[in-house]
Amino acid sequence: MSDELSISSFMRRKQLLDYVEQREQVSIAEICERFAVSPATARRDLEALSRDARIQRVHGGAIAIRNAPPEPPLAERSSKQADEKRRIGQAASQMISDGDTIFLGSGTTIFQVAKALQNHHNLTVITNSLLVMDALRNAAGIQLVGLGGILRPSEQSFIGHITELALSELRVDTVIMGIHAIDVAEGLTNDYLPETQTDRAILKIGQRVIIVADHTKCGRVSTAFVAPLTAITTLVSDDKVPPQFVSEVTAQGVHVLTV
Repeated sequence: MSDELSISSFMRRKQLLDYVEQREQVSIAEICERFAVSPATARRDLEALSRDARIQRVHGGAIAIRNAPPEPPLAERSSKQADEKRRIGQAASQMISDGDTIFLGSGTTIFQVAKALQNHHNLTVITNSLLVMDALRNAAGIQLVGLGGILRPSEQSFIGHITELALSELRVDTVIMGIHAIDVAEGLTNDYLPETQTDRAILKIGQRVIIVADHTKCGRVSTAFVAPLTAITTLVSDDKVPPQFVSEVTAQGVHVLTV
């Protein structure tokens, strides 16, 4: 009898996972009606799926965890969400004061941050991104420090042991970096494992950490865990990010700015 119950629970949870993924968000009441189970059973099933990181538990129900697709090369991404990235870059740049020392990571949104910083004064910018170096190389008011390492051609950035050794010697007022995927439960994740350790090293050097990510990165999960959500201070995104996601991130003590 217990074996039958176990098999029945397994199959129901599998069907429930499919149901959540299809609907993207479901309530306890909807689960009870769809599967003819009690609220207590629905909650147990959701808790089991949540422990396995198959769904995200929210008040009164659950939402699907959306897996982020593989990130295309930087050149292919430059035209996607271009307006949103420009607005995000400008907003993030306004959070930087003249006289600050900052670290800029890599990516197309960070490139927009760098462009928006070109007229700042008495600013020290440290980066592992060739795009950022190119954007700021003629900026008169900026002292530019470039980190070497192993070049990742698709991202035009340096990563690896040499980069991480240099990072271990540095401390900055603010880190600004992009991320492939950001989720309340799963935190910051990316899809390129060799870059994970470099990203973690970057996160450690800033008194303040600002993540810049357009709405397509929010509520998604990728392959490699980088850091929990609480590792960051501020998330800057665009106005298409779901309000529920903003509320949940804010509840974790992270300031969210949408532009």
